[in-house]
Amino acid sequence: MTDKPANGLNTGRTAAFFDLDKTIIAKSSTLAFSKPFFAQGLINRRSVLKSSYAQFLFLLSGADHDQMERMREHLTAMCAGWDVEQVKAIVAETLHDIVDPLVFAEAADLIADHKLRGHDVIVVSASGEEIVAPIARALGATHSVATSMREEDGHYTGEVDFYCYGPGKVEAMEKLAAEYGYDLAASYAYSDSVTDLPMLEAVGHPTAVNPDRALRKEAAVNGWPILTFSNPVSLRARLSAQSTTTVATTAAVGIAALVAGAMTFGLLRRKR
Repeated sequence: MTDKPANGLNTGRTAAFFDLDKTIIAKSSTLAFSKPFFAQGLINRRSVLKSSYAQFLFLLSGADHDQMERMREHLTAMCAGWDVEQVKAIVAETLHDIVDPLVFAEAADLIADHKLRGHDVIVVSASGEEIVAPIARALGATHSVATSMREEDGHYTGEVDFYCYGPGKVEAMEKLAAEYGYDLAASYAYSDSVTDLPMLEAVGHPTAVNPDRALRKEAAVNGWPILTFSNPVSLRARLSAQSTTTVATTAAVGIAALVAGAMTFGLLRRKR
């Protein structure tokens, strides 16, 4: 994670804000964990089937405002009484098996490009922070902002402290901009859903990714770029390949340096 500027002044830095579901990963991050939650006794079989059906509808048509509200009410009611540490442990143990195959290669490339350009990468999602934060770390994001559930005595109460959705995302973005000196007019945002229209309108460089019908229409009217991500890949395999390439490049550079050094030493000896 980046550090807060010591003097607190706006440094005019650039950020790239990414929605998570159907923008970076191919499914709903929250619903994807229904099976391990069932295995640990947190939800029943009916809830698993309901989550699978909701996932199907989400992939088929996205989620409008009313659907998001119903999903929020369902999930918060379902989570009431859950042990917070148990949820975090389940996510940590199953994260790579569940999320790893779902990351769009195009999204991973775009994130890497922004990082190479010196931009901070921020994942902004309506899913719970217990799920979003580990995924963001695995992606190498600088920060993440997500929905925060209220806790009491180590358990969820079924109430929400901060809902990172719609205008809430803009509120979070503006807070980060003030804290870390981001210039929103120079920054980027990526999302698939018309419910994230406020998030896209808050930056100078909005882009629709796998947009639902309503967002595609808005993007066309506003002249925003439209990207299609369709190739989920294994993030672990990708990182492993990048690591191997880095090692090979480092070794090649090292050998070249040794050869150059030996040649220079030989020439100096001959001159003497």
